[in-house]
Amino acid sequence: MADIFELFKKISTQKAEPSGAPEFIITGLGNPGEKYALTRHNAGFMAIDYISQKYECKVNQIKFKSLVGYTTIGGHRVLLMKPQTFMNLSGEAVSEAASFYKIPAEKIIVISDDVAQAVGRMRIRKSGSDGGQKGLRSIIRIMNTDQFPRIRIGVGEKPHPEYDMADWVIGKIPEEDREKIFSVIGCVCESLPMLLDGRLDDAMGKYNGVKF
Repeated sequence: MADIFELFKKISTQKAEPSGAPEFIITGLGNPGEKYALTRHNAGFMAIDYISQKYECKVNQIKFKSLVGYTTIGGHRVLLMKPQTFMNLSGEAVSEAASFYKIPAEKIIVISDDVAQAVGRMRIRKSGSDGGQKGLRSIIRIMNTDQFPRIRIGVGEKPHPEYDMADWVIGKIPEEDREKIFSVIGCVCESLPMLLDGRLDDAMGKYNGVKF
């Protein structure tokens, strides 16, 4: 099976020259550092890496306790973020960026892993609880709202109830699951123009049934 980073090289790119302040934030959740690369908890970071390559945007500026980059998607100016606070404090980074650019919660799209969904699935929601995902929990707590859209990438349930959840989410994605997750991330990227246009219901109808 091809390495996931080799698959990334095959992404067709769309050059976008950004200008002006961003209208939206798209943040992927994860943990910084090489030791966490390709772990289940870093599915959100992987999505931002994919999106940044698709739109030829380098997410390498240090700002808002994050690595950030600016691009245009579907005619909308966007700030891409990879918080460097570690998962449990993701809200600090997102809140800081939102406050600086005066971006309301409904224009913040958060991409995270989801242990309640099978590998090869995704789910878009307009708002709601954190579902046990600690990065989402931090954003909800610090911003004092759950009214932001989120895309959750299925990474599979832990193998048995006694298995430690922390060990599960920071475990490496098995080779046999990587291509499925990569395919889902492709759908995440495809859904963004619809979400940025405010067509959340259309996006949910099209992508929540995806299965690889």
